[in-house]
Amino acid sequence: MQFVLVSACLVGEPVRYNGGNNRCNSTILQRWLREGRVVPVCPEVEGGLPVPRPAAEIAGGAGGRKVLSGEARVMNAKARDVSAEFIAGARHALQLAREKGIRIAVLKEGSPSCGSGYTYDGSFTRMRIQQPGVTAAMLQEAGIKVFSEEQLREADDLLMQIEETCQ
Repeated sequence: MQFVLVSACLVGEPVRYNGGNNRCNSTILQRWLREGRVVPVCPEVEGGLPVPRPAAEIAGGAGGRKVLSGEARVMNAKARDVSAEFIAGARHALQLAREKGIRIAVLKEGSPSCGSGYTYDGSFTRMRIQQPGVTAAMLQEAGIKVFSEEQLREADDLLMQIEETCQ
């Protein structure tokens, strides 16, 4: 059975910066949970950040790839550089994916860690940019297909294709 790495907030864990969650009640995610496929992870918590914590964004609209290359920083709303924690959390997520042979991740869209289609520009004004978060970028660079919670159907289709070819 193929496992799927999933943002912990999407399965209801209270790990968001404000202590809440982003529970996703999709029938697909609920089926994966019943099947035991879901491997939950919160890179920010795994990287050492507390709950609750100040909101964070990638400065200058640079995106996660530039954070990983050292060209950009993740700053929280109190102007503290939390790049090291974000990178540590991304490494943890990648290690977990490798240990479980995970090829698909479903991560929280818009998150500075997990956003796959967009994150925010670092101005804390909710301005979106088409750049992945730190963890999403690291997983993508490792060949893991990253989807948002809005792309569960596509993720499930790919999961079924992978399982068919592995039989």
